[in-house]
Amino acid sequence: MPKQQNALRHSDIAALLDKVRKQAYGKYLLKVVLKKVRGFENQVLNFQFPVTAIVGPNGGGKTTFMGAAACAYKSIPPRRFFAKSGALDDGMADWSIEYEIIDREHTKNDVIRRTASFKQLKWSRDALDRTVVLFGVSRTVPASERTEMGRYASNSFTYLATSRANLTAAAASVISRILGKNVSGYSQIQIDTKGSITLLTGQTSTGVEYSEFHFGAGESSIIKMVLAIEALPENSLVLIEEIENGLHPVATRKMVEYLLDVAERKKLQAIFTTHSNDALSVLPEEAIWAAVKNSVFQGKLDIESLRAITGEIEKKLAIFVEDEFAKSWVEAAIRNTDRALIDQIEVHGMKGDGTAVKINKHHNLDPSSIVPSICYIDGDSQQATSSVDHVYRLPGSSPERYIYDSVLGKYSEFGGKLTVALLQPFDQASNIRISSTRK
Repeated sequence: MPKQQNALRHSDIAALLDKVRKQAYGKYLLKVVLKKVRGFENQVLNFQFPVTAIVGPNGGGKTTFMGAAACAYKSIPPRRFFAKSGALDDGMADWSIEYEIIDREHTKNDVIRRTASFKQLKWSRDALDRTVVLFGVSRTVPASERTEMGRYASNSFTYLATSRANLTAAAASVISRILGKNVSGYSQIQIDTKGSITLLTGQTSTGVEYSEFHFGAGESSIIKMVLAIEALPENSLVLIEEIENGLHPVATRKMVEYLLDVAERKKLQAIFTTHSNDALSVLPEEAIWAAVKNSVFQGKLDIESLRAITGEIEKKLAIFVEDEFAKSWVEAAIRNTDRALIDQIEVHGMKGDGTAVKINKHHNLDPSSIVPSICYIDGDSQQATSSVDHVYRLPGSSPERYIYDSVLGKYSEFGGKLTVALLQPFDQASNIRISSTRK
């Protein structure tokens, strides 16, 4: 059964990470290497967590990596992501993708290595069997705008009662949590003989029924995705393009929480692309990859920071730091030095020292970057400083402790102002100091 909302704990995340480390799956895609695909060369993406997010700007290569992952398996034809259009795509010659895959039906102990390549005007691959379901961006097109649904938007539409089924209690519970509304009265109708076209029905709080033609696009896509995922066998692969499409930020986060739950329950692997910070908020840094300018980086990047990585800044300097606390510290130092400088500098918290160092180096090596960058790591970081790569260390062993000790050391100078700022009487300054030292 699906877990209740917010039931996934840090221990659950740790358990999923450990499960991948131990390769405790019947089927699992461990690694994709783009030897040469589009603008990518020798770029490696490791799937260290069963739910992986690929972020990046438009045209950055998110879908390229998703397509590469899909092509490891027979059920997804390469042309779905990498079609060739005559002489316009002659650059596809010698494209190659390498894989490391777990498939216990094929071999009990070893990792399987496979290659997909485009040679002599066609794809050649020794793909493996696995249930793969792909949810493309077209899933959020409203029913009224989908060509195959047009014939059912008429007064003459009828259906067989046997083709209609209510949502299961488990599926309705999941969908209700994601959408924030009760869907227990919803149903699904198979309306073509092959069963490939379905029509959802909804119900108002007063019991009035309505068809999918009156659903929001995000609502119908969530319902159909959950129904499809719940029907999958264990060890399947779920691919979702732009997971936030048509969804409220809260629904986006809850959809990712659902993927974590189903990864635990059904040993599923999921890969999705996104532009949303909300989609990343519940994932560990091992689960997040950024595709930017023909390179990939692992780490919990803030989507806004991608503007700096891609050169979309109108400042004179970019500064990369480990996290939001370091960002606030550096920005405060800049304002204190010269308030005019803050309008010429952008500071980006990168949610990790390794990520900050890698992004800074990539940014400065990128010939298209017109703004230079530097990096500040925390005093306790294991990363090395480098004047060549412009990596420097903030003072103190811990930013928070350093700031606290610095404030306490000069408390006599501005303790009164700080007390008033905390909405306390001025004469309570000494008590504020005593209280802070006790904590």
